Amino acid sequence: MQNTPLSDLEVAEEMADAARAAILPYFRQPNLEADNKQDDGFDPVTIADREGEKAMRAVLAQHRPEDGILGEEFGQTAGTSGRTWVLDPIDGTRGFISGTPTWGVLIALGTEAGPFLGVVDQPYIGERFLGSEGNAISKGPAGTMQIATRQTRTIEEAIVFTTFPEVGTPAEGNAFRAVSQKSKLTRYGMDCYAYALLAAGQVDLVIEAGLQSYDIQAPIALIQAAGGVVTDWQGNPAHHGGRALAAANAELHASALEILRQF
Repeated sequence: MQNTPLSDLEVAEEMADAARAAILPYFRQPNLEADNKQDDGFDPVTIADREGEKAMRAVLAQHRPEDGILGEEFGQTAGTSGRTWVLDPIDGTRGFISGTPTWGVLIALGTEAGPFLGVVDQPYIGERFLGSEGNAISKGPAGTMQIATRQTRTIEEAIVFTTFPEVGTPAEGNAFRAVSQKSKLTRYGMDCYAYALLAAGQVDLVIEAGLQSYDIQAPIALIQAAGGVVTDWQGNPAHHGGRALAAANAELHASALEILRQF
């Protein structure tokens, strides 16, 4: 009897399971070494990052050998299908080496036009967010449930997130603060988990700069499936990285975009 082929979402979940198994043994372990990928700053990478991506690539070699892969740690692998899996084994390695459970495994599937499937997985707390084809769900300690973004209409009512207080360049930092100073609450340092919270209806805006495509593609697909909007700071597609504005709904997105476009 032949095995039934897995759906794309089932493949993504198998990849997330494999990444969990590869990464978790290294989390909160003493003396975990981190190499620095930057000459003029600190951009850490660990054995957990590399082993996590290897595990995901092994799943794709078994189930989707025709698809391309773009991974943070091992770069681009060409495919023949016109589809590409975009992988970040640990988004938030700074948090990982600090012991905070706000890092995550990012998995996206898409074409040159952008991602249509996204997974944000937090292995340590056992929480997984999946979005595809207009359907968004979370799986975790509270069970499995449908999720959707909030209907907050004004920035004055909004909860706003970014990862780094400086955001990016001084000008980009000023743009972010122009939005955040109008908001109800601003929080920092959540990496990809902030995007998952937006999709789950807990926060309203995530504004970031200096992103790579593997940082943002999974959050884009997840948030769009949950009813939100993600663009760059000019309202254009954001899946190639750079600046990103994620909003719970179109009205709030338009208000934040009007401010960011001034900078």
